[in-house]
Amino acid sequence: MTNVHDNSGATAGPTVRRMLLGAQLRRLREARGVSREDAGWEIRASESKISRMELGRVGFKERDVADLLTLYGIEDPAEREALLVLARQSNQPGWWHTYGDLLPNWFLSYLGLESAASLIRTYEVQFIPGLLQTRDYARAVTLLGHRNASAAEVDRRVQLRMARQRVLSRDEAPQLWVVMDEAVLRRPIGGPAVMRAQLEALLEATNLPHVRLQVMPFDIGGHAGAGGAFTILRFADEDLPDVVYIEQLTSALYLDKREDVDHYAAAMERLCIEAGPPSDTQSLIEKILQDYSTARG
Repeated sequence: MTNVHDNSGATAGPTVRRMLLGAQLRRLREARGVSREDAGWEIRASESKISRMELGRVGFKERDVADLLTLYGIEDPAEREALLVLARQSNQPGWWHTYGDLLPNWFLSYLGLESAASLIRTYEVQFIPGLLQTRDYARAVTLLGHRNASAAEVDRRVQLRMARQRVLSRDEAPQLWVVMDEAVLRRPIGGPAVMRAQLEALLEATNLPHVRLQVMPFDIGGHAGAGGAFTILRFADEDLPDVVYIEQLTSALYLDKREDVDHYAAAMERLCIEAGPPSDTQSLIEKILQDYSTARG
């Protein structure tokens, strides 16, 4: 019998459950020697639809999953039911879907990945990472990108960012490893008062056992992160590949091919080596905090 892995627990949303089910269906198809084209014909769909299903990029209809299991020779009732349950669970909306009227689908997908990751490694060049932003800092960042939004919309966008941060306080919280350019700490988003509070919050974050902060100082010059910000997400389930997330102005890239992930993982490793060690982060933040303390606002 094929094992159905779901080690992501209650925190797993539909994004990760779709990825788990898709990976399982791909293994079953390959073990049976069925082409994607033949699998698509079986469920009245295209070869590309099968590819998207196996990558967890689309929702699953129970009938389609049942037909594919039959094609792949899976007859054991318990095994079929386990996969059909996973299909049903993959269609249940995550908590973030209540904000679906505000957010594009490409970012909703990221929230699903972030909520289920066991390790989040990110490099930032402009803003404090969303998982570590204070409410006032988050509001200032939101206003930069949504100047014409109503007060109610801004409030909801800020509330979403605060809701995302619950991932760091739950049981089995992910490891968060951040490398920030020094400019992130010195750019006065929201003014000196907002930045003072934000830097104090970062100091507190450095004491959390599952958070590691490093700063890329100005005097390093050129470095491995010159291409811009990116995030690498890793999951507890060994069946799920790492995913690289690169946000753009109106869209995002999700990379999960081994060669792409390896390239960004190597860049992240170089960033961690070139940046100041985590043990130096507190003293640097305290130094910059003193500069803000002498500023008005």
